[in-house]
This record gives sequence, C-alpha cells and structure tokens, in this order.
Amino acid sequence: MKIAIPRERRPDETRVAATPETVKKLKALGFEVVVEAGAGTAAAFPDAAYEAAGAALAADAAAAYEQADIVFKVQRPMMAGEGDLYEVGLLRPGTTLFSPLGALSNPALIEALAAAKVDAFALELTPRITRAQSMDVLSSQANLAGYKAVIDAAAAFSRAFPMMMTPAGTIAPAKVFIMGVGVAGLQAIATARRLGGVVSATDVRPATKEQVQSLGAKFIAVEDEEFKAAETAEGYAREMSAAYQSKQAALLAEHIKAQDIVITTALIPGRKAPVLVSEDMVKTMKPGSVILDMAVEQGGNCPLSEFGRTVIRHDVKIIGPANLPAGLATDASALFARNLLNFITPLVDTETKALKISMDDEVVKGALVTQGGAVIHPSLKAAA
Repeated sequence: MKIAIPRERRPDETRVAATPETVKKLKALGFEVVVEAGAGTAAAFPDAAYEAAGAALAADAAAAYEQADIVFKVQRPMMAGEGDLYEVGLLRPGTTLFSPLGALSNPALIEALAAAKVDAFALELTPRITRAQSMDVLSSQANLAGYKAVIDAAAAFSRAFPMMMTPAGTIAPAKVFIMGVGVAGLQAIATARRLGGVVSATDVRPATKEQVQSLGAKFIAVEDEEFKAAETAEGYAREMSAAYQSKQAALLAEHIKAQDIVITTALIPGRKAPVLVSEDMVKTMKPGSVILDMAVEQGGNCPLSEFGRTVIRHDVKIIGPANLPAGLATDASALFARNLLNFITPLVDTETKALKISMDDEVVKGALVTQGGAVIHPSLKAAA
C-alpha cells in the first residue's frame, strides 16, 4: 500500500505530515511512501532527505494523489473554491485519509468525502484515552502553540519579562495572565514562568487549579458549586450558565486591569470561541499591554482580535495569530508525523501489511467519520 504526503496549500501552513524519520518507520511497516516534491521544504526537510529515507518523489499533487491508497495531511483537504487546487476531487474512491478535518464545523467537507467514497479519519476526534495519548495531534500541536504564544507576546511587549535590578533602578517583572488551562495554557504558564514573569491563570475546570499551582502560578476563578461540575467526561470545559459567566467576568475584569500580557486559549469543540476579554476590559488595561488571542480562528476570545493580524485598540496591542504551530514548523511537523505513525501502526495487519480497521477499536470508533460512501460518526450523523 502507498501512503501519499502532499504539500500543504492552505495559507500560513508550513508543516508537513511526515518526516524522513517517520518515512523510514512507515516503510518498515510495509508501506511505500510517496512525497510531493517540496512538501517538507518549509519545515527544513528537503526532498533529498526523503529520498534518502526511501520515499519516492511525486512531481505535483496530482501525481501524489493518483498513487495513494492512504493520504496523510496536516490540514483538511481543500474543497472547490477554497484555493487553486480541489484536493477532495483528487482523492480516489477507496482512499483512506488521515487528517484533522474540523469535522464538527465542516459538515459540507464530510459529506463531500463520503460522496467521494473516501474513508476519512478526523484526527481531532481521537478520543482522550491513555492509549491514544501518543496519537493526539491536538495536544502535540497545542503544546508548541502555547510556547510560541508566550514568545510572540514577549516579542510584541515593549518591556522586559523578568525582574532586573540595575544601578539605574529596578525593572518590575511582567504580569502574565493565561486564560484557559488546557495543554496550550499549561505550556504558556511554564514558558512565561521560565522567562521570569509573574503568572496567573484561570479556567472553569476544577482539576486545573492544582495544575496551575504546581507550575508556580496563581489560580483565579469563582469557585462555587457550578465550578465544581464544570468539566465533561472527555476533559473539556462545559459551557457555563449566564449567572456564572457574569460572576467570573466581574472577577476577571478586576484582575485584568493589572496585567501586562493576557493570553487566551479557550475553545469549545465545534462551537464559536467564548468571549473572555470584552472591549470594556481592554479599555481598563495599561497602555502598551498585549493580548494574544489563540482562539482567533474560531471567532476569538476577544471581540477586537483579527485573524492573522496585530492591531492596536485602546492603546493595547492585540495579536490574532494565524497558525502558531507553523511558526515552529520543524518540531511541529516531527511531533505531528509521530502522532500519525502511532495512529496507523495498530491498524496494520502484520501478515498482509494492509489496513485492518475494526469498529471495535475505541480509537477507530472515535475518529472514523466516513466509510464506504457514508457518514458514520454518530455525532455527525445526528447533526446531518
């Protein structure tokens, strides 16, 4: 069976879905690997490195797709009208696709993949179970994004991060507030602490309090009865009541006034990002403060943030990054590629070297969205 690694074509994307390291391991599993020429260049993986690892090079996307039994991608394939290449149309019937698809937010894409008779795994739906941790592309990329968010915010901030005592006087440390303590938020806390910031953080999930404190940051939240039941079985934050949101907003508004840098990370799968920092809150922040909105692609945690742009509103610099992991393309690609390798390895039949997909497998059941020309994932069938 042949695995194709096409070059990513969506704007701001520099990652690649396989590295020379994982190509060698995929070949050891019995696969042939075809890499589109230039697919890894932006991530510092030249074509020669793929050839040395045993991959064949395809001259263009069409040549890569036409050979593929399996396709690995970092970004969902483009639909007609989304770019200069209709990638869904290049997928042959019977192809198995492994890619983050944004399945809960892109029903038209899922229906198109089903119509094309593509068996598609939406990697963002990989269940949060112990066995699947090494397959979790969301976590691996969010970890790097949390780090990059702090680095970018520090670069945009007009002051130093750590306390500095000099003959000319003392420089106070930057006060950094992390809103949302998932994988990205925890890495942001750790990075801000390493840089010498005074860090605080908030989240509606009770389990995060201990995590925040273990990293040396201060936890900020309204800790009432609703707060104690604010986490789903899958580990995501529940949407809170209007009453709780009002109390939490009042607490955060007071806290934000004193902060130099605010990094927001809060997302609800398949939903618009919740507003955490209102315009009124922005108005109370000190001139020269920085907000970095990691949720800007899903509408933003701050209504003033703009996707892919840095703007100044009320003397506050607001950053809406387009693709934080892509700013660390080499490491992000390496982790993503290993996630895919770990995902596909248990699906390979050791005798035939073909995919053996069983719906009894909890990972398969959680991530497989289309099969045999039909949308099969329960959440997507219900939405349809």
